Amino acid sequence: MRIGMRLLLGYFLIVAIAAWFVLSIFVQEVKPGVRRATEGTLIDTATLLAEVGREDLLSGNAQQGKLAQAFSQLHQRPFRANIGGIHKVRNEYHVYMTDAQGRVVFDSTGLALGQDYSRWNDVWLTLRGEYGARSTQINPEDPESTVMYVAAPVVEQGKIIGVLSVGKPNSAMAPVIHRSERRILWAGGALLGIALLIGLFVAWWINRSISTLSRYADSVTTDTPLPLPNPGSSELHKLAQALENMRIRLEGKNYIERYVHALTHELKSPIAAIRGAAEILAEQPPPQVAARFIDNVLVQNARMQSLVEKLLAQARLENRVEITPEAVRVDSLFTRLADARSAQLATKEIALTLQPASLYVKGDPDLLEQSLGNLLDNAIDFTPQGGSIELAAREEHGQIQLIVTDSGSGIPDYARDRIFERFYSLPRENGVKSSGLGLAFVQEVARLHQGEITLRNRDEGGVMATLTLHRPFT
Repeated sequence: MRIGMRLLLGYFLIVAIAAWFVLSIFVQEVKPGVRRATEGTLIDTATLLAEVGREDLLSGNAQQGKLAQAFSQLHQRPFRANIGGIHKVRNEYHVYMTDAQGRVVFDSTGLALGQDYSRWNDVWLTLRGEYGARSTQINPEDPESTVMYVAAPVVEQGKIIGVLSVGKPNSAMAPVIHRSERRILWAGGALLGIALLIGLFVAWWINRSISTLSRYADSVTTDTPLPLPNPGSSELHKLAQALENMRIRLEGKNYIERYVHALTHELKSPIAAIRGAAEILAEQPPPQVAARFIDNVLVQNARMQSLVEKLLAQARLENRVEITPEAVRVDSLFTRLADARSAQLATKEIALTLQPASLYVKGDPDLLEQSLGNLLDNAIDFTPQGGSIELAAREEHGQIQLIVTDSGSGIPDYARDRIFERFYSLPRENGVKSSGLGLAFVQEVARLHQGEITLRNRDEGGVMATLTLHRPFT
């Protein structure tokens, strides 16, 4: 299982357990909370009605008193109320009043008139000066048919002369309780949904960062390793830096061995040529012969010096992890390249065309100029006398392509797979062998700019070299 999925499951499990505990407590507290609030209103109502019903109780005819008349009118006058989406259409209070012996002298429904209620908790406790309340199940087969009663004493000159009890069915509070529970559950579901979305985003972000590091680690085994990525986290950045340091150390030995082997191979020819020329010069040949061998020594020396300098530049470039990009105007870059090689172009009478391109790229200006310069030098070397070269740039799919096109002989089939190898070089028209590091240098520059370099033969002859710069270097 991927680490992001593990984190997501762990995070969601913690949130789900916490939400379950919180929702469970809330749901469990809804019903008793509503009933406690209702009990508070019942005691207030009972106390108030006890004062109203005192005169009825003293008159000895409570069933015909003011309280009875008020309830009679109340039953004849239905009302409608919308309380937060709950429709109320009738009075749900059940009120009865007893005398000092607990016998019912008034019942709002008229059903319990004359019955002995002295054993009910609300009446029993209230007659003894205590707080009286009870909850009674009307239908033994229906647990939801309970009615909650709260009683208040009817007092005359400090003496309890009766009890007035107010009852309300718990079923009347069921809509409020169910709505509250439903809203809490909906809110809990929404909370879990939001938590899941956040968890998915975090897991995606972590997987994306780790995938970036994985691609970087995989690219180390190829010939074109990716530049050090920025995973977007300080911890992952430290891990990326550690991987880069490990890569550098592990590759160090092989890197040096390859370079020493390649350098030794490339230096064999000029050293042998210099030694042969020195042996001949030691025999003091005629001046014309000596001058020819001295020129050969100078040429081979310049070749070795150029090889060493380019090799050092290549090594420095390959050890770079990142660059500091700057805005570079393409037209200005092309103009500098053309001016720097005007002499070589004039010598071979090559027509260089600069296609106007009002584009900007972000990158290292020196590296871009050197890499395009290498491509242009190759184009000059392989373009015949009187040929043509074109520098162009275009934007395609959010990428900038810098293109060098020549009218030379093209790349032979046998060299296509090796064209970017270090020290691999094709023969020039003048017979001079190059260092074979130019295209390898361009490939490293493309890597640092998160781009790529491609060379292909044109149908009409010649080669098109395309340096593509990807985001964010466009």
